[in-house]
Amino acid sequence: MESRESIKGFYERNALNKGLQCLKTPGVGHFNVFERENCSSITPYSRRDYYKISLIIGKGKLHYADKWIYVDKPALLFSNPVIPYSWEAENDDQKGWFCLFTDQFLQNGNRLGTLQDSQLFKVGGTPIFFINEEQQKTISDIFIKMMSEIQSDYLHKYDMLRAYLHLLVHETMKIHPAENFEHYQNASQRVASLFMELLERQFPIDSPEAYLKLKTPTDYAENLSIHVNSLNRSVKEITGKTTSQQIASRIIQEANALLKHTDWNVSEIAYGLGFEEPAYFTNYFKKQTGTTPNAVRTHLV
Repeated sequence: MESRESIKGFYERNALNKGLQCLKTPGVGHFNVFERENCSSITPYSRRDYYKISLIIGKGKLHYADKWIYVDKPALLFSNPVIPYSWEAENDDQKGWFCLFTDQFLQNGNRLGTLQDSQLFKVGGTPIFFINEEQQKTISDIFIKMMSEIQSDYLHKYDMLRAYLHLLVHETMKIHPAENFEHYQNASQRVASLFMELLERQFPIDSPEAYLKLKTPTDYAENLSIHVNSLNRSVKEITGKTTSQQIASRIIQEANALLKHTDWNVSEIAYGLGFEEPAYFTNYFKKQTGTTPNAVRTHLV
């Protein structure tokens, strides 16, 4: 599994030391905005710990989840912490802007607390929008206002920046998303692939506190913006296993890895995998494998 880039990692990769000071703003979360020509022309394929909206003016290839698209005209890109992506610039002639922000920044503004639930950031949605000259001017003006506002000493500037984010999202929702990604052979294959991609993104579990949040077929269907029956039908058709079987298999795989390669006790592993009680985890593990977590641990000694 690819590594996850933190906000701090972003600034270190782009040698933007000034931005590191923004990380110390207490109780606000993180927001920043940049001109694209000041940052790397090639980015690593990975997930990020932050949301990002980019106005791309320049040619290159966007790798997103398990597909890619060639960008040869101005475009808006919306990325989220779930799906990995990378950008490969075709040349050095790269212009535009981008802003990055965290969940906490959004949650501090009640009106925009559900911005991350927008269709623009959904796992199964289309992340890129090609824009015309008039739309480019409108979007550019918003980014320019962001650049100006973040440098101001206005007491409520972060509220202003959230408002600009809100405006940016609404302007984009008027635009039709790009449709020329490399397509799958059929709808079931696409749904099953997105599900398997999303399932894999839930792991590894790095600490008991970073517990598994998506545990049922319904959880995954909601995140993919499809009906659970459609998800079940597609996964069964393409993989030969039910959605529940795929989830259970991956949870057991992770459980075995944690039992073998960490010093967490069984209770910590249970909580990390989303079980409310260790006994529930033990029963689940035994039902799936025929043995108990403690037996696996004992066998390793």
